Amino acid sequence: MSVLDKFKLTDRIALVTGGNRGLGKQMALALAEAGASVALTSRDQGRADGAAQEIVQSIAAARASIAPASDSEARSDLGNTARGYACDVSDIEQTAQTVQQVIADFGGLHIVVNNAGINIRGPIDELQPEEFQQVIATNVTGVWNVCRAAAAHLKAQRYGRVINIGSTLSLIALADRTPYASSKGAVWQMTRALALEWAPYGITVNAMLPGPFATEMNTALLNDPETRKEFIAKVPLGRWGELDEIGGLAVFLASDASSYMTGAGITIDGGWTVH
Repeated sequence: MSVLDKFKLTDRIALVTGGNRGLGKQMALALAEAGASVALTSRDQGRADGAAQEIVQSIAAARASIAPASDSEARSDLGNTARGYACDVSDIEQTAQTVQQVIADFGGLHIVVNNAGINIRGPIDELQPEEFQQVIATNVTGVWNVCRAAAAHLKAQRYGRVINIGSTLSLIALADRTPYASSKGAVWQMTRALALEWAPYGITVNAMLPGPFATEMNTALLNDPETRKEFIAKVPLGRWGELDEIGGLAVFLASDASSYMTGAGITIDGGWTVH
């Protein structure tokens, strides 16, 4: 198998939570472009369906652009399909039902990207306890719920690629981020523990640790010139990340190219955490 073949995801089935927007949507598209069929979730069914349809249309356009009939092999490397599901990952029963429905609808599951997450910012004495718990419920308990729901299937087939989306705040900290930093630190440690637990089953578990990307979650920061400037000052590459810069790392960790990697946390932050 050539090195490029190891990156192909043909006949693989991926689940991307929070795949309706931002980095989740971009990773879902990248996995589809590499050949995977993709299930993506959102709390809102309409948003999940809309994102899935956009991915289907993007793949169809890519197939159409490969004109020569002799390129049928190249055509087959493109993603098969995408489908949206309504799911609140903080709800353990709903999450279990969704994972089982994905397995039934697609005929299996090989790749899990735990991307669903929220951020509530503010000084600790101004935040409400309910706000802290809300962030933990989605960002930490949600990852645990999805992994638990997928465990039996992945272990039975003795294969899986689990990618948990942490953050640079899994490693460093910022003021007014106690809920988010706490949650992403927990995701990183959960990744390490689960990598040890699932290694005997041929399942790899790694974490992506993104820095500042121009996502909907960061709109308030992007629209504040002073805050935007402060963030850029921390990034050696001198800019925010573009959404399409996340896809390559997702495909790598989802593919056989990363077969000897587990328990790793990979920063993709323009060099922020080098300091």
